[in-house]
Amino acid sequence: MRLPRTRPRSLAGQLFAMQVVLIAAVVADCAVFAYVSGSAQTERTAARQVRAVAVTVADSPSVREAIRTPDPSAVLQPYAEQVREDSGVAFVTIMGTDRVRWTHPDESAIGATFLGHTAEALRGETFTETYTGTLGPSIRVVTPVRDGGRIVGLVSAGITVERVSSQVREQLGALALAAGGALALGGLGTYVINARLRRHTHGMNAAELSRLHDYHQATLYAVREGLLMLDGRRGIALINDAGRELLGLEPDVLGRRIDELALPAPLTGALLAPEARVDELHLTADRVIVVNTRPVVGGERRGTVVTLRDHTELQALSGELDSERGFTQALRSQAHEAANRLHTVVSLIELGRVEEAVDFATAELELAQVLTDRVVGAVEEPVLAALLLGKAAQANERGVELVLAEDSLIDDGALPDSLAQRDLVTVLGNLIDNAVEAAFEAGDAGPGDPAAPARRARVTVTALADGGELMLRVADTGAGIGPDEADEVFRRGWSTHGPGRGLGLALVRQAVRRNGGTVELDRGPEGGARFTVRLPLGEPGAPHAGPRGRGRRTEAAGT
Repeated sequence: MRLPRTRPRSLAGQLFAMQVVLIAAVVADCAVFAYVSGSAQTERTAARQVRAVAVTVADSPSVREAIRTPDPSAVLQPYAEQVREDSGVAFVTIMGTDRVRWTHPDESAIGATFLGHTAEALRGETFTETYTGTLGPSIRVVTPVRDGGRIVGLVSAGITVERVSSQVREQLGALALAAGGALALGGLGTYVINARLRRHTHGMNAAELSRLHDYHQATLYAVREGLLMLDGRRGIALINDAGRELLGLEPDVLGRRIDELALPAPLTGALLAPEARVDELHLTADRVIVVNTRPVVGGERRGTVVTLRDHTELQALSGELDSERGFTQALRSQAHEAANRLHTVVSLIELGRVEEAVDFATAELELAQVLTDRVVGAVEEPVLAALLLGKAAQANERGVELVLAEDSLIDDGALPDSLAQRDLVTVLGNLIDNAVEAAFEAGDAGPGDPAAPARRARVTVTALADGGELMLRVADTGAGIGPDEADEVFRRGWSTHGPGRGLGLALVRQAVRRNGGTVELDRGPEGGARFTVRLPLGEPGAPHAGPRGRGRRTEAAGT
């Protein structure tokens, strides 16, 4: 029959048992030490006591006078008994140099020979010994009585060992009581401390705690999401490798406060917020991250748990999807307009006006072909060329003319592989979208005077690869941006079009910084905003972390 396996005692229980045994051992050792040292101290005290009594009696003038009388016992016996009772010793014996007793607690022993050693006292010395006499074992002192330099008698005072032992036993009782109180107090304190430890460890034993720690470490560094734990002082108590990478932090950030790190102000505010945050989008220098926070509360605020997800690639894909959706809508509109034009051509032919029908059809084709030829001839980079053509179609649907500047030129192969196509699409696509919207809102109004001739909304794009850098410039005919807002436009959430907007320009600056470039904002020649992006170009075909279509995200894919 197999006995059921019992669960190992919890860590708190093991510590409690060990501490109780340790306290008991310490108290027992202290009690034994106190008993031994107390016994020795009691014996030394008794020896000093009887020595003082014996020397005092021997130095008494009345004792020397009594020794000169014919019957010393008659005077010395009452005196010795009085001294014995007053001093608390067991006996005071005064004797002659021949060891014959003149005094004794038992008067029948007067006149008998003293039991003990006297040779050293007869030589003029005072000594202590333990000897068994008529009263049993005793600690005694023997000292000479001098009269004019001559030894005329001896005095012995002593206390029985039994009396010394009784004093030690009395002390031992008090010692045992104190030891029991110390043991009880120590056990109670240990129980209270271990009860608190049991609550903190949830009753787990050492093996379970060790296994939990191993799982904790494995989980912490296995998850690809960033994990950050802040203590009650908003200091970093724990952070995994993914969290350090997403926030761009150094390895030695443990213990540092969040507001001491060079993080963007909105992100710092979200991490320090007392309330929970759910799926908030924030930008760092290189990434778009989704932040979730939850405070840890247990009677008092103990800290915050933060999870971080990399949203950079998803945001880029979302931008590309928006562009594709715009292209689709533009194609749909163009198809609708082509059908209208086709009906017009057919109607003109039916009316017998063939030449006008041919002129109408070829005029529309020439306008479209001129733009296509201009873009393809100047920009041989296929991704940028396709982006410009698609954005031109979108702008045209909104009544905005998209123009490619005459000095634009990007030869085929001029852009290195290290410059991600996705970043190019993010930069140029967002700049054109903002410019088209600004130009569209400005409308066909004149430059300020209602009587001035109207001008068509226009966006001018310059794309030039020369001198080791790529310059992308986008200018519009909109209302422009004031100098005091030049820095704010790149902050996430800044927008003139209401909440939920303001991410495009922040992504532009992030992509530009990621590629080591700069972005500038000033007023264009037609009064609107003009953005100029400059990106350094390496050697064409230079090695890089991954395919251009994937961008820089490939570098972090293995972390």
